[in-house]
Amino acid sequence: MNNKTVKKGLFPYVFLFCFIIVCLLIFQNFNTTVNNFTYDEFIKELDSNEIKELNIVPKTRSETYEITGKLKDYDENETFTLTLPKSDEFISKITDAADKNKFTLNVEKDPESSEWLAVLTEIIPLAILVGATFWLFTRQIGGNNKSMDFGKSRAKLLEEGTKTNFKDVAGLTEEKEEVKELIDFLKNPKKFQAMGARIPKGVLLVGPPGTGKTLLARAVAGEAKVPFYYISGSDFVELFVGIGASRVRDMFKQAKMNAPCLIFIDEIDAVGRQRGTGLGGGHDEREQTLNQLLTEMDGFGPHEGIIVIAATNRPDVLDPALLRPGRFDRQVTVGLPDKNARLEILKVHAKNKTLDKNITLEYLAKRTPGFSGADLENLLNEAALLTVRRGKKAITMSEIDEATDRVIMGPAKVTKKYTDKEKKLVAYHEAGHAVVGLKLEGANDVQKITIIPRGQAGGYTMMTPKEETFTSTKQELLESISGLLGGRVAEEIEFGEITTGAHDDFKKATKIARSMVTEYGMSKLGPMMLEEPSGNTFLGRDYTKNRNVSDIVAHEIDEEMRSIINECYEKTKKILKENKNLLDLIANTLLEEETITKEQIDSLVKTGHLPNEENKEEEKNTDEDSSKETKSNKEQKTDKE
Repeated sequence: MNNKTVKKGLFPYVFLFCFIIVCLLIFQNFNTTVNNFTYDEFIKELDSNEIKELNIVPKTRSETYEITGKLKDYDENETFTLTLPKSDEFISKITDAADKNKFTLNVEKDPESSEWLAVLTEIIPLAILVGATFWLFTRQIGGNNKSMDFGKSRAKLLEEGTKTNFKDVAGLTEEKEEVKELIDFLKNPKKFQAMGARIPKGVLLVGPPGTGKTLLARAVAGEAKVPFYYISGSDFVELFVGIGASRVRDMFKQAKMNAPCLIFIDEIDAVGRQRGTGLGGGHDEREQTLNQLLTEMDGFGPHEGIIVIAATNRPDVLDPALLRPGRFDRQVTVGLPDKNARLEILKVHAKNKTLDKNITLEYLAKRTPGFSGADLENLLNEAALLTVRRGKKAITMSEIDEATDRVIMGPAKVTKKYTDKEKKLVAYHEAGHAVVGLKLEGANDVQKITIIPRGQAGGYTMMTPKEETFTSTKQELLESISGLLGGRVAEEIEFGEITTGAHDDFKKATKIARSMVTEYGMSKLGPMMLEEPSGNTFLGRDYTKNRNVSDIVAHEIDEEMRSIINECYEKTKKILKENKNLLDLIANTLLEEETITKEQIDSLVKTGHLPNEENKEEEKNTDEDSSKETKSNKEQKTDKE
């Protein structure tokens, strides 16, 4: 039997026993009668020989006697009491009366007369009060806020049972090769010492969010089987100046005691920003913390066995002293995965998922360019949640499509209803994007078109590149601008008016055009860098954008941008007018279906029908041919007869 069950069963009986005892004591006190006597009443009873029993307790501090007793005619539970000042004559009188009248006289010792007892009665309550106050204070401070541990490191030591290995990190093939030297050094440092080689003291992982920087650092510690200290850059900085520096010292002190080991600082830009920058000047606490971090990394011995790995997606804001040789010697760029890397990542995250047999991970990897590892994990998780919600037993392509839309644009706003005019306008807008994308050679592949509102968009056209490349040609950029303008041009052709629905398209098109003129040298102004791609990162990129040009050149930049946009606009208008039938077909199909996929779009372009409608038409034609053939056979048989 469980001990907790036994205790729980005995508790009512213990409570009942205590309750009975308390009731008996209260009942006994209720039955006791106490009479308060005055001095005259007591002397009268003493002289008349009515006292049966008398108890005298002297009180040293108050210089009084507490007298209790019984009279001869009292009941068993009846007593009298009185308090009198101390007097030798009074004691002699009572003693003589006791000898004469033969009643019981008890003179007790004063309980307060002991010096030790007096000291204890004075000190113990005070000590209990002070102790309770101190306990509550330390419990509140130390247990909840850890305020007494200001200078202690907040770095967490990774548990042994949660080690991560390289097999848990999909993709990142080149990045793994870069950090394998760290593992070899942590396992066998003497091999490097014999060659006189110095292993990097710090490795900076740079890349967009969700690309696996933290996972890669944990895998290094798991492969090397060494302690792994994890801390975020924001854990150093506090309100009080000097606390962050103290935490840095304590962290490296712990690391030296457990060397060889790894220290991983996530989001190091929170503490490693350039010193003395910003509108308000420097930040004393953050700068002191950074100074201490620089000192500790510089103070490493050549073979102490401590390696610092840091991660950030803002390398442009880091202090130059942090990136010099001897501190973060090596930078490893962890970029977005390509098609093969996405396939490996999907294989890892699909291990515990039940996929339909018609779904191939190669197809998913191809249609998700620009997705990070975190995005791919979220995509499969959203698809699994939708599968459970719909009561299915396997993830189908329907759930994959919906999950992709959720990751890119957010959940569908099913309750938001269009008017008939708005719905038709959105349909032609999205169809315009699609037709331009289909008819331009260098344009992206149209994967999906929908007019179901998501996020801030009334609809959208999903387009993916035919091949993933590192650079873009001038023709490809111009065709991208034309594709972005397709929605506005379709509205103008069909309705003869324009709406606000293309504002985001214009924003993207203008950005591409300006970059072509000012950064890429793809205009009549020639191959010149007229604007820096980013301004002061601490004062706002656009607010302090560097423009080393005159007013005349700035005017020419605006003219070139306008020329590029206008040429692309006219080209887009020509394409849509020449393919007006296809524009109407896709728009009308969207009005009926609301969402069409790549297979359906290809079928519309080739046959003018959706795949299921085409099959129905073929079945109808087959039935008509069969009936004609049967009728012809019957007529021939009749002629023979």
